[in-house]
Amino acid sequence: MESGGASPMPSASRTSTPTATSTVHSNLSQVTSVDDVADPSLPKKTKICVYCGSSPGKNPVYMQAARDLARVMAENNIGLVYGGGTVGLMGELARSLVALAGPDSVHGIIPEALVRYERDPNYTSRTRAAAAQAKAEGGDTRQLVDSTNGEPNSEANGAAETKAADGTDGTDGLAIPAEEVFGKTTVVKDMHTRKRIMAQEVLQAGPGSGFIALSGGYGTFEELLETSTWNQLGIHNKGVCVLNINGFYDGLFAWIRTSVDEGFISEGNSGIIAEAKTAEDAILALRDYKVAPSVLKLSWDKQ
Repeated sequence: MESGGASPMPSASRTSTPTATSTVHSNLSQVTSVDDVADPSLPKKTKICVYCGSSPGKNPVYMQAARDLARVMAENNIGLVYGGGTVGLMGELARSLVALAGPDSVHGIIPEALVRYERDPNYTSRTRAAAAQAKAEGGDTRQLVDSTNGEPNSEANGAAETKAADGTDGTDGLAIPAEEVFGKTTVVKDMHTRKRIMAQEVLQAGPGSGFIALSGGYGTFEELLETSTWNQLGIHNKGVCVLNINGFYDGLFAWIRTSVDEGFISEGNSGIIAEAKTAEDAILALRDYKVAPSVLKLSWDKQ
């Protein structure tokens, strides 16, 4: 089934201008998270879930795009939700935003199995034993989340901090990123929990929240297309945008056009994924995103 979920897409030839940057800043920079204030009546903080690779890519423009996005997010007080890695575009984005806006601006969510893989081998971070000690002293915010309900699991936490994944005593167990470098990290049981929590943070956040894809591989494409499908099915109404650097996503948009021409995607759904060429335009695309009236209105809360 198809439904309309189009949004105004920034022109492929659109470039960043001081006016565009200042417009985003003036409209979003004063938004404050209800998590940070006592009055829940104040507007919620804007949050963006960014999908991107755990590799840096061969062209330095991709890492620069991650830094540019971090800068624009910091300028506009936008929080980051991401996959929790410390390498590649993921690590550069998180590290850059924390350096500009502090640890509270970033929340990484990573499955336990990927903690070792998506971590810089040259970066010395805390082992589980050290994390347990830090937590006992009130200085660690790491949580191990139960995949059954997405809530912190105290029993799982206790096991995690005394036993490493390889069954050792935890002195050389899974290492978690230092919060002062990469922000808060939540370790979950599986990929499904990771994606669900990432989406929930965005859906519960303030105006202008949404999903942005930087360059990446299979995982980035899978997350981008799943989020786009959820938009089409009416599961959420948040914006979805790709930051198309160096023509990386030209093939994606060619595929969408071919799918429309061949009758597999309706014309009304052809704009579900917005395109931006600059970080400023990506933020604007999410802020101005509009879902078409024909989007499926299904009762997902009853499923």
